[in-house]
This record gives sequence, C-alpha cells and structure tokens, in this order.
Amino acid sequence: MFTTLFSCITRILHLVLGINTPQAFPPTLSDEEERTCFLAAESGDEDARQKLILHNLRLVSHIVRKYYSGAKSQEDLVSIGTIGLIKAVDSFNIHLGAKFATYAAKCIQNEILMYFRSQKKLASEISINETIDVDRDGNPLTYIDVVCCDEDIAEEIDRKITTEKMLVYVEKLLSPRERQIIMMRYGLGGIKAQTQREIAQSLGISRSYVSRIEKAALATLRDALK
Repeated sequence: MFTTLFSCITRILHLVLGINTPQAFPPTLSDEEERTCFLAAESGDEDARQKLILHNLRLVSHIVRKYYSGAKSQEDLVSIGTIGLIKAVDSFNIHLGAKFATYAAKCIQNEILMYFRSQKKLASEISINETIDVDRDGNPLTYIDVVCCDEDIAEEIDRKITTEKMLVYVEKLLSPRERQIIMMRYGLGGIKAQTQREIAQSLGISRSYVSRIEKAALATLRDALK
C-alpha cells in the first residue's frame, strides 16, 4: 500500500515538474551547492532537503534504466528507488568526506533489492530460477539473476565508499611519516606499491622501523573505520 501511494506521489511530482523523461530531470547539483544544502538540511531546512531529493532523482532514473531496462514495472522501481534516495539524504553524513552519489546509489540499490526479496517471499512457491522478464537482448531474466546482480553492485559500491573514507582518514589522522609510508606501501596517490625493504632503503631507515610505523598507522585507520 505504501509503495502504491508513493508511486502515485512520484507520478504527480513528475507531472508537476515536467520530468517525465530522464532528460527533463533537474540537473545535478555542484559539489559546493550539494554541501551547502546538506549543511542547511542538518539545521532543519526542509527546502534544502527537498532540493537534495529533487536534484538527485536523475540518479534513481539512471539506475533503473541501466540495471532494470527490461523490467515491466519501471515506474514502480523508480518510486521504490526514490524511497532509497530519501533515506540516503536523511542518513548521509557530509562530514565523512564520501561522495553522496556513491552513497545514494547503494541506498537506492538496496531498496530495490529489498523489494525483489519481499516479492520473492510473497511468492515463495515460485522457483528463484523461474523467468520473470527478459533483458534487452531477449534473454530470460530470473529472480536469482536480479538478486545476485544487485548484491554484487551493492558490495562494489560499499567497497568504493570504504575506500573513499580510508583516503580521507589517511590525510586527516596519520602523521606525515605514517602517511608517507602507507602511501608508498599500498600505492596510493599514483605511487607504485613497494615492499617494506624498498621503503626502508628509500627513506634511509630500518625495515623493522617501517614495519612498526605501518602497523601503528593501520591500527589507527582500522579504529577510525569501526
């Protein structure tokens, strides 16, 4: 019932704004505009919150068209994906340094994934290998295809978010020496990854000292990610 109601609201929103096609969606906000809106939304500015939702509807449409082009209920999927977008706007922390589009994409995918899972539970007698649609090439699309694809996408996005957080923490939490060794050790910032011995020779210090610094830096990053 909630999905049906939200679908109606979404259709009305599209009609009022004239955004029946992906090309007519409001443009994506610049990084500075997006940050300003999030800071205002944190202070309770509802207009800023609505602006963030409105100007990211294009992302919902893009995900539905890219991964569910053969689905018969694309309007419903856009409505469900929009619920994920709203959750993303309400839960995103602008101060962590991650990109909102990456975070929102994961939330949208997860919302659609939960929808497919609920559909599968409601029709538990249906085999997960049963054909539910066809893709753009005419190949059969089963429940298991949809669920597995979404999980892989969600995991990939999650890895990207974690990587972005890690890079922020490397810059903010580590000492200059720790940062230098971590970047050399793991090939960050375009630097070729090196062994502890190579780093020791390059910096004129012992390998054991490099090892101690690396362990301390990794412990700091691990605690930050937790």
